[in-house]
Amino acid sequence: MNIGIVGLGLIGGTIAKSLKNKHYITGYDISKDTIDYALENNIIQKAYNNLNDFFNDNDIIFLCLYPKSMINFIFRNKDIFPKYSIIIEFSGIKKSVISEIESINLDNVDIIYAHPIAGSEKVGIKHSNEYIFDKANFVITPVETNKKGNIDLAISLAKEMGFKNVSLITPSDHDDIIAYTSQLTHVLSLSLVNSLSSTLDTSKFIGDSYRDLTRISMINEKLWPELFIKNKAALLNKIESFESELKAFKGAITAEDYKKLEEMMVKSTTIRSKIAKGDKNDS
Repeated sequence: MNIGIVGLGLIGGTIAKSLKNKHYITGYDISKDTIDYALENNIIQKAYNNLNDFFNDNDIIFLCLYPKSMINFIFRNKDIFPKYSIIIEFSGIKKSVISEIESINLDNVDIIYAHPIAGSEKVGIKHSNEYIFDKANFVITPVETNKKGNIDLAISLAKEMGFKNVSLITPSDHDDIIAYTSQLTHVLSLSLVNSLSSTLDTSKFIGDSYRDLTRISMINEKLWPELFIKNKAALLNKIESFESELKAFKGAITAEDYKKLEEMMVKSTTIRSKIAKGDKNDS
């Protein structure tokens, strides 16, 4: 199968590396340096400057762009997509993205809205690695216009890329869950790092807990503001829930309420154990 990738960054490069032994992989990127690197390192087999040729020569297109850029890309090129094109977009939010794309009124183009729950704090094709997808989770949010055969194709390609579990959920459910499991965790990590007030050399006191909690604070500052704001309602709801829990811990510590602290810790252990059991069962 001929597979084209628009946006050869961390994720686009990882798609190429994970599929290149089974398919013919081509790429399109506005950065000449990125294209040159992809060709020199055999990450893709062919690069395109002409989008008409790129669209016509490929059986399926992966769009790996930031949400705003992706929507603009689709709008600019809506008249040159071949009929019956299959496009898989890889943005980290769905409801607002789908709404904006559906307003473009694309005829005879099937866009599959997908999200690889995998990544890295690093950016760019030089950090792409097929192991990023290995045993990770993959989500598809079907819409009414999707053809079942194209959804099945997206699932098959996800499995080929190494994902262990593919879930089909609604766009709203996706955004609600991602607001908690991904966006809130990034907000917490950023807040923890930015709250540093010690004048001591903190690096001499770092253990696994701080290291694990703050790895994702080394963040792509161009992408994540888009994700936060385009999923604003769901994310603010999760932040408010967290603030309530944090306030409860603050109150128990202030009151030196050992029993309350123990109860909250037992509760979190129970919840986290169930999550870990489900994750293990999916392995």
